[in-house]
Amino acid sequence: MKKIKVGVVGCGYFGQFHVEKYLKIEGVEWVGVVDIDHSCCREMVKRFPVQSFSCHSDLFGKVQSVSIAVPTPFHHPIARDFLLQGIDVLIEKPIAVTLHEADELIALAESKGLILQVGHLERFNGALLAVEGRIQHPFLIESQRLSPFSGRGADVDVVLDMMVHDIDIILNLVNSRVKRIDATGLPILTCDFDVANARIEFENGCRANLTASRVSREKTRKTRIFQPDGTLTIDYLSQKASSSKKVIRPDGGCSSEMLSEEIPVRKTDLLEAEIRSFLQSVRDRKEAKVSGRDGRQVLEVALRIIRKLEERLNRKA
Repeated sequence: MKKIKVGVVGCGYFGQFHVEKYLKIEGVEWVGVVDIDHSCCREMVKRFPVQSFSCHSDLFGKVQSVSIAVPTPFHHPIARDFLLQGIDVLIEKPIAVTLHEADELIALAESKGLILQVGHLERFNGALLAVEGRIQHPFLIESQRLSPFSGRGADVDVVLDMMVHDIDIILNLVNSRVKRIDATGLPILTCDFDVANARIEFENGCRANLTASRVSREKTRKTRIFQPDGTLTIDYLSQKASSSKKVIRPDGGCSSEMLSEEIPVRKTDLLEAEIRSFLQSVRDRKEAKVSGRDGRQVLEVALRIIRKLEERLNRKA
């Protein structure tokens, strides 16, 4: 197996995990990490057998693929530079700040035949993978993604920081155009929205109710999917899934009973699975599981939600 030369840009909270996963995956030739914070690079060199660089351009000509784990405002310019150099890119979510930036990255990747994958890593969650084959004509989806305040991701609001994961999952599961969006939220500890609730109506009649908070007391990551034959529940934190189905009576009449069962789940290391999928796309030259166009679709819905949040907040002012 020919090894793929890789690097990581960004040595912060997420970047260090990318480095950790790459170092344990076979078929990888490690090149190095990049961060403008020299102290951060020194810490990485102490923890891992890696070489550090101070500028992302130092990786040009040295790597075939790269993970970009820098603050969101820098996603576009750094990813663009690597794509221009013919380097495949795995970029943390969200893909960019604006749709124009996302479109430029997608067009650049497609014109050069490059892999552009977006880091919506919940797509690789074992609980989600376990229920995907059981989803049939959902009419209501409820998602909660709540966390205590950590300070991470505060360069964007809670929609781009957290809710994007559930937007991505729901768009992938429903597979219908968005008809209407309403949303409400508040900034609490930052200047951006820290709590948000969005209600999405799809053209096929399905509705989704999403709540995201980064100022909650406890961490919650759950989705409930309601469909004609019952309910599916996904717990992303524990990677557990269950179903509740109505009991069919022998006489064909209506039943007031529900049968609940745990769904077998093969738990995954989400980030490792995401990186392995990216490397497989790089090796096979096949579109990423979470492509740039997927990331763009999520960003479009997220920005519509943010506009609704701002409109409602301005009406209250």
